[in-house]
Amino acid sequence: MESTRQAKISRLIQKELSEILRLQTAKTNGILVSVSAVRISPDLSIAKAYLSIFPSGKSQEILENIKRNAKTIRYELAQRVRFQLRKTPELSFYLDDSLDYIENIDNLLKSDAGADA
Repeated sequence: MESTRQAKISRLIQKELSEILRLQTAKTNGILVSVSAVRISPDLSIAKAYLSIFPSGKSQEILENIKRNAKTIRYELAQRVRFQLRKTPELSFYLDDSLDYIENIDNLLKSDAGADA
């Protein structure tokens, strides 16, 4: 069960990370990175950020690039939240493939509905 404090810090980190990644990907045309969720450990030392990347064909390459730049992103995050948080948590990034999963289910349902008709 997530505490109120964890939830507030998760929302703060999600908002700031979204803005940082939006500014970084503004230079790359046609690539959209959004932070779909942030889960923070009970001791507030580790934050897991789940990223949704469009187009999904380049998602693995972009995720690797973000992981390589995790220290820089953490530093930028620390500059933005320095008045709200005493210590910025370690960041780890994961691919949120729930949209691909939903799209796959939609396609399966459409193809199944076409077979019934």
